[in-house]
Amino acid sequence: MKYKVLIFDWDGTLADSAAMIVGAMQRAITALKLPPRSDESIRELIGLGLNEALGQLYPEIELPHLYELLSSYRAQWLSEGAGEAPLFEGSLEAIQSLHESGYQIAIATGKSRKGLDRSLRHHADLRQLVLTSRTADETASKPNPLMLTELVTELGIKAQDAIMIGDTEYDMAMARAIGMPGLGVTCGVHAPQRMLDAGAGALLESVRHLPNWLKS
Repeated sequence: MKYKVLIFDWDGTLADSAAMIVGAMQRAITALKLPPRSDESIRELIGLGLNEALGQLYPEIELPHLYELLSSYRAQWLSEGAGEAPLFEGSLEAIQSLHESGYQIAIATGKSRKGLDRSLRHHADLRQLVLTSRTADETASKPNPLMLTELVTELGIKAQDAIMIGDTEYDMAMARAIGMPGLGVTCGVHAPQRMLDAGAGALLESVRHLPNWLKS
């Protein structure tokens, strides 16, 4: 095995959640009567920590107002009535196969800890395969590589012993920053060339193709 640990992003990589995230953010923007933003401008920032995404979406607005938006967003996204995004087709089966082959599974995500734990409770079959994880609210947000540095330190491995699998340039940039290989999946939010420019060593359509890629 070339890698000991497979580190996955969540939104756009494992979970087909972009439409739900954009919808929740648009509802929060409408409720707070903030200047409108396009779906594409919101989608573009998926993968960053929420504070960082809001700062880029509304650089002209003072922090107290952004935190109000943050609270509204979280209230909608994490409420009991909010749905949970499905996993991309074949992703669970691929990870189960890889886990059985001896790979350790980790997650590095822009979600909050509360949000990731909620998602993993919903996807219980996947949760039992995940050895460890980092979220944007408990360490630095992507593209800062701190969450990857913490993961490899916790697992006692070198950066080159793991690979970051994600759908954004933020995932690829943080991996490249510490000398970790990066693999882009094109089912998510950023265009293939953006991931290649940010350091992706290869691209796959989705995680379901990962077992065959690792064997090649």
